[in-house]
Amino acid sequence: MRTAMEILFWATAGLIVWTQAGYALALWLAAKALDALGRRRASPRHHATRALRPGGGAASPRRPPSVSLIVAAHDEEAVIASKVANALALEYPHSLLEVIVACDGCTDETAQAARRAGAEQVLELARGGKIRAQDAAVARSTAEIVAFSDANSLWQPDALRRLAAAFEDPRVGYACGQVRFHQAASGRGASNQEGVYWRYEMALRGLESRLSSITAGNGAIYATRRSSYVTVDPVMGHDLSLPFNMVKRGLRAVYVPDALASEKMVPSIAGESARKRRMMAHTWAIVLRGGMLSPRGYTPGYCLMILSHRLLRYCTPFLHAAALAANLAAVALGAGPLYLATLAIQLALLGLAALGLALPVRLALLARYYVSTTAALARGLFDWLRDGVTATWDAAEGTR
Repeated sequence: MRTAMEILFWATAGLIVWTQAGYALALWLAAKALDALGRRRASPRHHATRALRPGGGAASPRRPPSVSLIVAAHDEEAVIASKVANALALEYPHSLLEVIVACDGCTDETAQAARRAGAEQVLELARGGKIRAQDAAVARSTAEIVAFSDANSLWQPDALRRLAAAFEDPRVGYACGQVRFHQAASGRGASNQEGVYWRYEMALRGLESRLSSITAGNGAIYATRRSSYVTVDPVMGHDLSLPFNMVKRGLRAVYVPDALASEKMVPSIAGESARKRRMMAHTWAIVLRGGMLSPRGYTPGYCLMILSHRLLRYCTPFLHAAALAANLAAVALGAGPLYLATLAIQLALLGLAALGLALPVRLALLARYYVSTTAALARGLFDWLRDGVTATWDAAEGTR
């Protein structure tokens, strides 16, 4: 019995370490190996001539694709004018850009504010949720590329140009940029440590993109070819659904780190945990019945990415619970000092997280963030199994 508990502990602990750290190291090593291989294959002559046409002249610049920038909005009158103004100020040919605001059952002045700000199309739709609002906007678009953003996200002037450039590669079907979160509050109210996690997540996304395709995007800044747009179940968001669906269709989903957007993060850890819990209720629907787990269309490498970065990450709360239970059982059955040490580490993490409730020390706040948001993954599953999820959405606390 003790041996079984020891095996269970090391198996679950190993999976936690793999998904949280080992996977990142493996991606980094694979990227380094790929870079080294590329350097060996490259030649000075190749570098000197690759930008030239066969006749010897410089290649002429390509016309950028036409773009419809779509903002799905529900009761966003406080920020929609700023968003439209930000979109119209982008460094992109005005003749090739249109801004579409899809109002999802708005009960305020969002539509009127969007028109006054200069949006080319403003759709006033019945409440059906973000995905159906985006679907309606795509149906009204005639552009080559459909780009998407949130009402509270502001893009850097060159962001759209950089994002659209990804589609010069005909293999690319989806591209997402980098969103940078900033605190909307200060002092004790600004306890959220999402920025730390998000920087790590962006690093992983960059490595995945270099090696194959990303396993998830973000709602603040992304785009797809209109011809490749995928209509998904309205409870299943684009962030997770589109990348793996593009891969299944033989296309790449890439990360463009230089295409920058910014938005306010939820101020508190409690608020962030609630946000992740709502997100995970939708995420579990995608994982368990949205096609993510079907390997059809995946390469072996992308299968490993989905398993490591998505499935195991989402199962982390259950792995932690199993590791703690197995560790306690092994100690109770007479396991040696090593198991006392591993038990002490796990209890220290929980203790630091509890301390973070009262003491705003960075290490304690990071522990509290980790424990709270990890628990949110399981709570989201419970919500989905108990109540299901709706397609409608509301702005997260403190982000406007």
